Amino acid sequence: MSDENGAGASAEASGTGRRNDEAVSRFVERFAAEMTEAGMQRMAARVFAALLSSEKGSMTSAELAEQLQISPAAVSGAVRYLNQVDMVSRERDPGSRRERYVLHNELWYETFTRRDQLLARWEKALRDGAQTLGLETAAGQRVTETAEFFAFLQTEMAGLLDRWRAYRESQPPTPPDA
Repeated sequence: MSDENGAGASAEASGTGRRNDEAVSRFVERFAAEMTEAGMQRMAARVFAALLSSEKGSMTSAELAEQLQISPAAVSGAVRYLNQVDMVSRERDPGSRRERYVLHNELWYETFTRRDQLLARWEKALRDGAQTLGLETAAGQRVTETAEFFAFLQTEMAGLLDRWRAYRESQPPTPPDA
């Protein structure tokens, strides 16, 4: 049973094993709205949510345009953004010129690993800035505290990602029809 926002939408309709396209569409729009609220571009969020909810984790431009009721140009712009932030890649169907847009394996792990690298760069820039401002000044102390926060996040993120890997490895494989 799904609520009016699409949460809990079943992958089955009437017990036949077929997807309930309306419920899936509500889920895609709801999750895309959450991602947009967090700062992602709206169309990129919709395309990402559609890919995430697709059975194979990949779709063509035509499939995305049809499912989301958007233009091919909107798909192209969204995919360009998602590709730039390493959330999707482009692949060719064997024997075809048609491109498929594919989610990366271990998408969230990879995303947070890259975020950790960004935090390291920010920390270094902040430490350099604190030296420039003077460690004894109020501005220098504020910038130092911010650098220390980013260093703390990096340490915690590394441990969290290690625990995630261990957790995933300890779990039985998920059957494709689950």
